[in-house]
Amino acid sequence: MKQSSIKKFYNFLKFRRDFTRYSLKKAQSYEIILFWLKSVLNRNQFLILSGILVGFTCGLAGVILKSLVHYIHYVISHKVHFEEQIFFYALFPFLGIVLTTLVVLFVFKGKDKKGIPVILNEIARNSSIVSPLKMYSQIIQSAITVGLGGSAGLESPIAVTGAAIGSNYAQTYKLKYRERTLLLASGATAGIAAAFNAPIAGVMFAMEILLTGVVFSDFIPLVVAAVCGSLMSSILLNEDVLFQFRTRSAFDYHNIPFYLVLGLICGLFARYFVVISTMVEHYFHEMKYSRLTKAMIGGSILSVLCVLYPPLFGEGYDTVKMLANGNVKELVDNSFFHLVSYSEWVVVIFVALICILKAFATSITIYSGGNGGNFAPSLFSGGSMGFLFAGICTLIGIPDVPTTNLVIVGMAGVMSGVLYAPLTAIFLIAETSSGYDLFIPLMMVSVISFLIAKWFSPISPDLEQLAKAGKIFTRKHDHNLLSMLHTLDLIDKDIQRININANFEELASLVRTGRRNIIAVLNDQSKLVGVISLDDLRPLLFNKDAFDLLTIRKLMKQPDAVIEEFDSVVVVAEKFDKTGAWNLPIVRANGGEFVGFISKSSVLNSYRQLLQEYSD
Repeated sequence: MKQSSIKKFYNFLKFRRDFTRYSLKKAQSYEIILFWLKSVLNRNQFLILSGILVGFTCGLAGVILKSLVHYIHYVISHKVHFEEQIFFYALFPFLGIVLTTLVVLFVFKGKDKKGIPVILNEIARNSSIVSPLKMYSQIIQSAITVGLGGSAGLESPIAVTGAAIGSNYAQTYKLKYRERTLLLASGATAGIAAAFNAPIAGVMFAMEILLTGVVFSDFIPLVVAAVCGSLMSSILLNEDVLFQFRTRSAFDYHNIPFYLVLGLICGLFARYFVVISTMVEHYFHEMKYSRLTKAMIGGSILSVLCVLYPPLFGEGYDTVKMLANGNVKELVDNSFFHLVSYSEWVVVIFVALICILKAFATSITIYSGGNGGNFAPSLFSGGSMGFLFAGICTLIGIPDVPTTNLVIVGMAGVMSGVLYAPLTAIFLIAETSSGYDLFIPLMMVSVISFLIAKWFSPISPDLEQLAKAGKIFTRKHDHNLLSMLHTLDLIDKDIQRININANFEELASLVRTGRRNIIAVLNDQSKLVGVISLDDLRPLLFNKDAFDLLTIRKLMKQPDAVIEEFDSVVVVAEKFDKTGAWNLPIVRANGGEFVGFISKSSVLNSYRQLLQEYSD
């Protein structure tokens, strides 16, 4: 009884401390309640409660964005005649990219970092602290871009928004890094789950992409958030808005050759998609124009593409549904291909051009100034590739081609290869199509496509530069922690140095008064020319006859390795392992001026402290 009273009193004091830090003036009534609940609930209970609140909030944000964009597209696609639609296709994509750029420049002051890589960087380099701006900036920008016809997806902005909501919730209630990262991932999970009404896919997304390299044992809040996000989607979104399929045929093992070939095609197409994306990004990055001019150029190109091929307008989910349901004639009739007599070859050419141009349309949308992601475009391209493959098989006389299944499975294939997320792709398509009986072909196609993508590039090209720079976590957990340390913070500046022209007696005096085991030898320009180890020097200190014969030049030796001041700690650790040394000198990157020494013990101690901190 006494211990219980002490614990309650301790929790009350903790509640007062946390709440006082937050400031009474800023707090809302619900925040007061949550601070109190944090003080009386144990860690797991409060995390589950937090997962529920974050899940519903992020799910609602995803539902609002999807509904808004769907309504705009519905009006253009169903309430306007084709001749009038051309006007919208010619004007809206251009306006979407230009307006998004103007909003970024004048409303958000140029702070337009977007996409999942930004969140991964915040997890690895900023203790999972995401700017509050991200809680609404991504929704506004992507609603303008995609709502007005940008050929990109809403899922990436939804995930970033959810991650920002989860992170800021954790910051408000003074949660530590592990809890903050968990709620960040929970927010993104809820957003993805709401966008597709697919909670398992949301969890897989967090595990495969966001939490790569992060060791976790608490997954209940993640699952709870996914369920809450999916519930918001089920309750508030209409059937037409959701990305779902009801028509398909049962899996037949005789069709395995179709799926094996489709897996190869999807893997190669995913590589094509990534290469085109990289080329377009580089092209716009190298342009010597203002951001607004780039947006106008990109918007103009996108508008032309949408006029020529209306399926490129927006996310494209309606197009995939029409392909899966066999309504391809309606697609052809709503384009300039209706001027050509309808035939199976016309359909094949039409769909092939859509597949080829979708990669360009998406990349132009994102890198010229719009906001969106590759989630929807990869699904769109995969469905189109599946339909194209089925059409070609039918044309060359192969009987009993499972067209609908190839469309559905193809989506998982290309998504797996583009996003490097096979589990997310498998469960997303299984959930949205209620096609759990298609698990075998889904796994076959997704894994083959993923392996082909990995063969070309072990790390997703979107993340490769950040991974090499140590700015995001990888699956090498020790490198992840080392990358969070900074070489400049580990420099031992309390060092001994001597000029190369000094005599032996000066060196002996330095040794007598110093406490270090290694001495830096510098030239007149303060550049490192060698080092002297006390272990090598000690036998000579008591031989006065040798004083006049020995010089600094004779005593010094070259260091086992030299570290530049901006080398990452991962590189530093590799040099220690390779040389077996306990101390290595650091020089400036430009000129070689001596800075100090770094010791293996300081790296290990900092690593141990960081490991303890992130394991709490």
